[in-house]
Amino acid sequence: MKPARAVMRMLGRDTSPLVIAEMSGNHNLSLDRALQIVDAAARAGAHAIKLQTYTADTMTLDLQTGDFLISDPSNPFAGQSLYTLYQKASTPWEWHEPIFQRARELGLIAFSSPFDETAVEFLESLGAPCYKVASFEIVDLPLIRRIAATGKPMFISTGMASIAEIDDAVRAAREAGCAEIVLLKCTSNYPAAPEDAHLATIPHMREAFGCDVGLSDHTLGIGVAVAAVALGATVIEKHLTLARADGGVDATFSLEPHELAALVVEAEAAWHSIGCVAYGPTDTETGAAARRRSLYLSADIDVGDVLTRDNVRAIRPGKGLPPKHLNTLLGMTATRAAQRGTPVTWDLVK
Repeated sequence: MKPARAVMRMLGRDTSPLVIAEMSGNHNLSLDRALQIVDAAARAGAHAIKLQTYTADTMTLDLQTGDFLISDPSNPFAGQSLYTLYQKASTPWEWHEPIFQRARELGLIAFSSPFDETAVEFLESLGAPCYKVASFEIVDLPLIRRIAATGKPMFISTGMASIAEIDDAVRAAREAGCAEIVLLKCTSNYPAAPEDAHLATIPHMREAFGCDVGLSDHTLGIGVAVAAVALGATVIEKHLTLARADGGVDATFSLEPHELAALVVEAEAAWHSIGCVAYGPTDTETGAAARRRSLYLSADIDVGDVLTRDNVRAIRPGKGLPPKHLNTLLGMTATRAAQRGTPVTWDLVK
């Protein structure tokens, strides 16, 4: 497994964004499918694969009524209990080791979101190089302190969190021993609408908390994620499925492998495009200046001829004086004879 220091070497604004493929429940309760998702993430060029480590019993109570029943008619899981949903979405703990092993063989960082302290202990036994705190757990400060005590890097997703709640989480993590924190801007809707992303928060969050900031993205497609890179996101996390048509708890807002591959390419292109504040031609644009308009003789002239709009025009290429000098040149006389197509220069007139 990649050590924690290797994870952090892959982060920062001086390197292309770390792309994390989130498996979540897209394994559809099949270990073989889970391993195929790892393979797909590696082929797509992702840098990391992330799991979620919990059981239905560590998440909630096995009750089918009241607060434990999903009653919102707009929720795709309406009518199911929380317990049943978490049974379907959880990744069996005995699968973690073979999944981590496959990731290691393929050069991927493999890590997880623990949802309670027993999950942290379990992931420590597997040598997890880093951890993620899910958005819904950002208010669980005891869990954050336990993760921080490992001394390993921590990604903290900030969906729904106020700036005060983020501050509480960051302070708790730092005070408990975590020196390397990455905050993830997140919108906790599934799927999320682009207009709810508010990516302008990314540079503000980076300045406010003095750490790298990325995006945990639940929007459809890759446009929002690419835009986040342009605003300084150093991490992009997207859910990955083999095929949305296969269904599953997260399938509707997950990328398919070819879309993840496109995200990796376009995120790196966006990062390369940021550059620095620069004006004037780049090294590669130097020759392009010849395609600008400039002043040329449009008719033959003799010594003493007056320059007029009948014998001077602004045309391509750009070897003559810039067009801004046209009004100054009109009315001047030629110092020598010149043919049509000669670039106008100051030594041609007096």
